[in-house]
Amino acid sequence: MTILHACIAIAAVLVLIIWVKVEPVIALVVGSLYLGLAAGVGLTGTLDAIALGFGEIMAEVGLLIGFGVLVGSLLFALGALQNLVGLLLRLLGARRLPYAISAALTTLFPSIYVDVQLVLAAPLARSAAPQLGKNGLPLLAGSLTAGILVGYVFMIPGLGTLSIAGLLDIPLGEMLLFGLIVAPLTAVLTTFAFKLILDAGFWKPERDEHASAALLEEEQVQAEQEETRASTPPLAVSLLPILVPLLMIAFGAIAETAGFDNEVTAFVGNAVFALFVGLVGAYVLSRTSLGRERTDDAIGRGLNTTGQILLITGVGGSLGAVIGETDLADVLGDLFSAEAGAPVVLTILLAWLIAALLHFAIGSISVAAIAAAGIITPVLGSLDVAPVVVALAIGAGALFALQVNSNFFWMFQSLLGVSTQGALKALTLVTGLASLIALPIIIVLGFLVPA
Repeated sequence: MTILHACIAIAAVLVLIIWVKVEPVIALVVGSLYLGLAAGVGLTGTLDAIALGFGEIMAEVGLLIGFGVLVGSLLFALGALQNLVGLLLRLLGARRLPYAISAALTTLFPSIYVDVQLVLAAPLARSAAPQLGKNGLPLLAGSLTAGILVGYVFMIPGLGTLSIAGLLDIPLGEMLLFGLIVAPLTAVLTTFAFKLILDAGFWKPERDEHASAALLEEEQVQAEQEETRASTPPLAVSLLPILVPLLMIAFGAIAETAGFDNEVTAFVGNAVFALFVGLVGAYVLSRTSLGRERTDDAIGRGLNTTGQILLITGVGGSLGAVIGETDLADVLGDLFSAEAGAPVVLTILLAWLIAALLHFAIGSISVAAIAAAGIITPVLGSLDVAPVVVALAIGAGALFALQVNSNFFWMFQSLLGVSTQGALKALTLVTGLASLIALPIIIVLGFLVPA
């Protein structure tokens, strides 16, 4: 019954938002209340879970969102993102840009902190979208989805990848090697498949895009930039507030993986501190180039956007917290168990299915991956499939159909300027495609890699 109630809660949230046009914050709280009461969490327990879930998400990503959005707002005012888009378009052309973005985010810039990647990459996607035609925004939104989240489950140092490898006792070098085979191929093929779907008329701008006041103000900023273009710093300098935080975070991750981490490396590589450094750098560049008034306007726009994103993201975390209070993970663990001697394809499909069901129910890729790995680990040694292949299958399953019970979903919707229906297409559908596209690749590896 717990699984049924979770499905009803998620369906109710979608119906309220898409068809009844209820505000997402209200719909998410309604869904959380229903699930908690129906699944036996109790009156007080449900309210406590909603409040604690909101607080935990804010503690985890609140400052990341706030600092990241302000960095994006300042760089947009400086024209840095628009100039970068222009450079990429000149070098690659509009047709290649989505594939380049998805491949680069998956292999060159995989991050433990997918929220940071999304916050920093979303303004770039919005800036480039008009250059790609009517489907520019959904195509680039889909390429961000594929690039960021495929890297998260298949590539070191993605948290999902590290978690699975650690639980299954797979050397990180081996995980990295096979991740390099699966991840970029999956990301590029997913972007291509989504483009074909868009070309068939799948995207409806009037319903799938949401031009918030903050996004509309960016058009005014872009017009104002023409007056101050000569005073803005060179592109390489303007991008430092993005590049420096990414390098700091990568340094911290490498230090931890290589075993030479200490208090200093942890401080330097902390995502909140890294983004704060980026914010200070962007602020200094803006004050120097644009002056105090223009800088204050950009900060104001960023703060307005931040408030909306934080509230929706936090309440999305509340729904996930209520689900966590149910016995859903135990139910799925009892329903599925890997059997010794199962054929290669069946074993891979089972590992994928366990992780996919956990993700659909729980709303967290990393938690689903960890839970699925925990269920399979006890019988891993008796399976006729290489552990690294099982790990990849778990990663693919945990990626499947990220939707409304994930705080990432609501960040994505707000930062990309799409409606809830648009996010279901550019995020939920794309993660579903990526999960399914990766599956046959992993099955082939299951026959090629010795157990």
